[in-house]
Formats: sequence, structure tokens, C-alpha cells
Amino acid sequence: MKELYHWIDGKEAKGTSDRFADVYNPATGEVQAKVPLASTEEMDAAIASAAEAQKAWGATNPQKRARVMMKFVTLLNRDMDKLAEALSAEHGKTFPDAKGDVQRGLEVIEFCIGAPHLLKGDFTDSAGTGIDMYSMRQPLGVVAGITPFNFPAMIPLWKMGPALASGNAMILKPSERDPSVPLMLGKLLQEAGLPDGVLQVVNGDKGAVDAILQSEVIQAVGFVGSTPIAQYIYEEAAKTGKRAQCFGGAKNHMIIMPDADLDQAADALIGAGFGAAGERCMAISVAVPVGEETADALIEKLVPRIEKLKVGPWTAGDDVDYGPVVTKAAKENVLRLVQTGIDQGAELVVDGRDFNLQGYEDGFFVGPHLFDRVTPEMDIYKTEIFGPVLSTVRAKTYEEAINLAIDHEYGNGTAIFTRDGDTARDFANRINIGMVGVNVPIPVPLAYHTFGGWKKSGFGDLNQHGPDAFRFYTRTKTVTARWPSGIKEGGEFNFKAMD
Repeated sequence: MKELYHWIDGKEAKGTSDRFADVYNPATGEVQAKVPLASTEEMDAAIASAAEAQKAWGATNPQKRARVMMKFVTLLNRDMDKLAEALSAEHGKTFPDAKGDVQRGLEVIEFCIGAPHLLKGDFTDSAGTGIDMYSMRQPLGVVAGITPFNFPAMIPLWKMGPALASGNAMILKPSERDPSVPLMLGKLLQEAGLPDGVLQVVNGDKGAVDAILQSEVIQAVGFVGSTPIAQYIYEEAAKTGKRAQCFGGAKNHMIIMPDADLDQAADALIGAGFGAAGERCMAISVAVPVGEETADALIEKLVPRIEKLKVGPWTAGDDVDYGPVVTKAAKENVLRLVQTGIDQGAELVVDGRDFNLQGYEDGFFVGPHLFDRVTPEMDIYKTEIFGPVLSTVRAKTYEEAINLAIDHEYGNGTAIFTRDGDTARDFANRINIGMVGVNVPIPVPLAYHTFGGWKKSGFGDLNQHGPDAFRFYTRTKTVTARWPSGIKEGGEFNFKAMD
């Protein structure tokens, strides 16, 4: 049995708490590794060490820190396949999905190479008589990232890149379900030239999270996960004066107008609804066709596409559309919600409950499901299922459709498919959701823009990556300076004027 470790002070560190979590192979259901769960004492020691290492790192000029990011990008490209294989083996997502996971994180590191520009302050000459004013952006000190299982490369990279490039030290607490890739990232950063102790990867459960939240050394915490935990972390962080950016659940709607290209819309729904087994906070889980004719035509196009989806292990290569969900508990939760949908009156058009893969009977595979005639009162509409389940809610008008998304408690992402520019513009302006796609089903912004949801999908004022990330991981200091003149008429220097 493989035993994993923490990454502390630039080396592998065995856990001392005698507490471990199982790491599964989701395709077979077998335990493939044990990961140590840190005690409060272990976490506190890692935080203290990070605080000491941050002093020199924070004093390092931004250009030198950017060079570490440049080397890190090279190493991520070099080890792309190795990282993706480790990710697929623990998470279950297909190899192309796993490479995409790494790639979208890598793009944020590329953006962080611009840290010298992003950290520049402002200067005002002669704000008053003999007075100059200028501002500077300085690191917070020690910060923490608490990251989810569904993107074990991308989200840690989104957190660590801006935090480290800004001059902070970081405590990264990855998901205990698939911890190998974050540990590999720690080693690659050391190879890139990051000083030991500036990044500490500490595995753990709620005890480790609470140790982060209760620490008076840690100045900021970033989290991605479920809404109840996001809200808990946000509230607890405030008690010790920490900055917090906490991203929670989602229920992303895609509105399909009568003038939309329905083949394009159906293809988009397949990728956005079932890719990565639906375990994405940006997955489209609700299709909203406007008008009965649009709805009937859309369902007719979706059914054969869904029935052709190939579900299997990542080792099957390009012949697989999506893999298993991450744990047995996750599988059971998806199937429970499917049954709830049936019990509450939704029409199950494609039934994946009996899906069984020969040779992988103990794996955590879930067949694809398509519901029609779902209503807002049903649990499958209100709840983030986080599985390969697409719900169709029929709307009579555009106003009814847009209000479904506006009224939902989550506000992460949304999309509209239409050929009409006026409708698209109205939708983008009125919708109260953080990320909007127009004929784009998964509107994840590129690294130089910012990622974040509204309503119960996000807690905090600043979002992930883009310029917001550098604002989050630094604080602004403004200096007002007066230098009295010491020059007499005729050019003779008056030393008394400087007394």
C-alpha cells in the first residue's frame, strides 16, 4: 500500500498524527494509497516555518519571483503527461480532461510572470507644495489555500501562483481524496527555484482546516468547495481578521432560445453537462428551452447523443467520454437525487441507473441521466447534484427563462444560446450571475480576467486569478513624503534648511 506524505520545508514529511485517509482508484473502488491527516500541532509547525521562510521571499524583488514562475511553467509543460496520469488515477477523469485541468492552471502561472507589472504602485508628483504621494503593494505574509477534489491541479495553481508571485508564503491544504498532484506541484516549484518553506503542502481534514482558520499568523484564506463550507470558512476567517475568498456550489442554467442553432446547443449541453462526470462547478446542469416546440426539438436531439456517451476508466484513452465519480458516497448521492427526481414527478427520459461496466463492477461509475419537465420546486432543480445528470425546465417565454436563473440561490455561471444580439445583450446585462456565456456553454474566463460567482456561489469581494488575485494577496500602503528644499538662491546648498 502506497503511503503519501506532506511537503514541508522542501522535503517529504511523514505524518505524525497516526491518522490517515484512504485514497481510492475510482475506476475499481480499490484503496490505492493512504494519506496522512495533519494534527493541529503539525499544521501550526508548518505555518511557523512558512512565516520564517516568507521574510526573505517577501524581500525578494518581483522580477526574481517572476523568474521562478517562468521556470515553473517550463516544468509544468515538461511533466504535463505525468501530472495528468496521476490526476486521472486518483480522480477518475479522462486523460484529456486531466490535461485540461493542468493546462488551465498553467495559464494562471503564465499570467503570474507579469507580477512586476501587476505589483506596481501609483505616484503623484507635487501633490502639495514639496509633497509627493505614492502607493506600494506589499505581501500579506502567510496565506492559505484550501482546494477541492474536482480540480486537483487547476485550483491549487490558481491559488499558489498569485500568492507566491506576490511575495507571500502559502499553506496549501488540498483535498485528501486526490492529494498526489498538489504534492508533485510542490516538488516542481522547488525545482523551479522556490525557497524551501515558502510553499507547504499539508494534507488534512476539518481539523487541519480549523487550525488554519484559528491561526493568527495566516492573513488570508482562499477556498473552493460546497456552499455550506464556503460560508463557514468565510465567517470563521473574519473572527481572526483574515481576508477570505470562498467559492461554493452552483446550479448553472443554459437558456436555449427558439432561434438558436439546436445542433450546436445540444452538442454544447453534452460537453457541459456530462464532461468530467458533471463534477464541475461550471457544469451546465439545467437546460431551459423557451417554448414547447424548442423543448421538444431539443430533447429529440439530446437523447441519441446522450445514449451514445461512452463511460469508462481513464486508461481506455480517447474512447471514453467521461469516467467515474470520485467516491462511492458521491455515486450514492447522485443516484439518491435521481430517485428523488422520479418520486417528485420529473420525467426521466434517459435512465442511467442500471449502468454497469464489465470488469469494473466495484468502480464508482454513474450512467448519464436526462430529466424533462423538471420544475423549480423539485430537489433535483434546487440541489447541486455534481454528477452526470441534466435537468430540462421548459419555459414559455424568455422572461420566464431568465427569471429562473435570476431567482436561483446560486449564481456561478450561466449561458444563453441565440442568434439575436439584442436578446444576448439584454441577458448579459440583467443576469445576476458572475460568469456569462453567449453561445459558449462553460464561460470560464481566461487567466487575465477573473473567475468568481455571485449570490451563494461566492463569498468575498475579490475573485480568483486575473488582477483581482494580486489585489487579494497584497495590501496597499500609501506614503506621503515632504522634502523641504535646501537650495538657496544662487545655487548654494543650505544645510540649516535640512535641520
